[in-house]
Amino acid sequence: MKLIRAGKPGEERPGVIHNNGDWLDVSAFGEDYGEAFLGGDGRQRLAAWLEQHAGSCPRIPKDTRLGPPICRPSKIVCVGLNYAEHARESRMAVPEEPVLFFKATSAICGPNDNLIIPRGSRKADWEVELAVVIGKRASYVEEAGAMAHVAGYLLHNDYSERAFQLEQGGQWVKGKSCDTFAPIGPWLATPEDIPDPHKLKLWLKVNGEMMQNSTTADLIFGIPHLVSYISRFMTLLPGDIISTGTPFGVGLGLKPPRYLKPGDVVELGIDGLGTARQVAVAYGR
Repeated sequence: MKLIRAGKPGEERPGVIHNNGDWLDVSAFGEDYGEAFLGGDGRQRLAAWLEQHAGSCPRIPKDTRLGPPICRPSKIVCVGLNYAEHARESRMAVPEEPVLFFKATSAICGPNDNLIIPRGSRKADWEVELAVVIGKRASYVEEAGAMAHVAGYLLHNDYSERAFQLEQGGQWVKGKSCDTFAPIGPWLATPEDIPDPHKLKLWLKVNGEMMQNSTTADLIFGIPHLVSYISRFMTLLPGDIISTGTPFGVGLGLKPPRYLKPGDVVELGIDGLGTARQVAVAYGR
């Protein structure tokens, strides 16, 4: 099942991409895609409801803006340096344990919304990532049972302002949390649509030039390990996002480094999770 939310910012309505490709408005189901839905067997209940009501659901025009596929989660937990080649291009050691940092949920936006380059930015960078959405409360979860806590998967561009992140002291969160720095979607794909999330091609282009082109088979720490590991340090709630890291090809790692400027167009995609497109604009425009 592919879950979408469509409409103007702050006015998104829940929908699904039906088997025939139609976008169906499922507002009549009565629930948005938040913690209660994801943690309360919402996917199964929605599937059963659609068997009876799909024919009467309004169609959403495909030129409608897509918003984030889930309501604002309690947290976005990101994994740094989780592809060996990316660690090398960042001139950092391959980690022995997952490197974790947070990204503010206020950074979340729709998959095709503009990227706002923040005030004072000099080094805005791109990072295509596979994001995992939690569907069942997880605390001290064993690795063998970790996948039972996954509600689905998202395409995520983990934008980073490298000067804020690396040159101004403190944690990485400073360079990760600016508004529009977490475009997610276009849809949330539930696990039955992604049989093996560790065999997905992911890619990113800037102004038509391929910058990142890899596969999740190269993850250092896989999804079961990440869910189990993170749940040792914090409780993961339904709707929480784990962003699993980016492969090589970010602007920071180029020689010389290359960063985004107003007018640049970023396109990205992951097998089974669709594609997204963001246009960079200066703050205040």
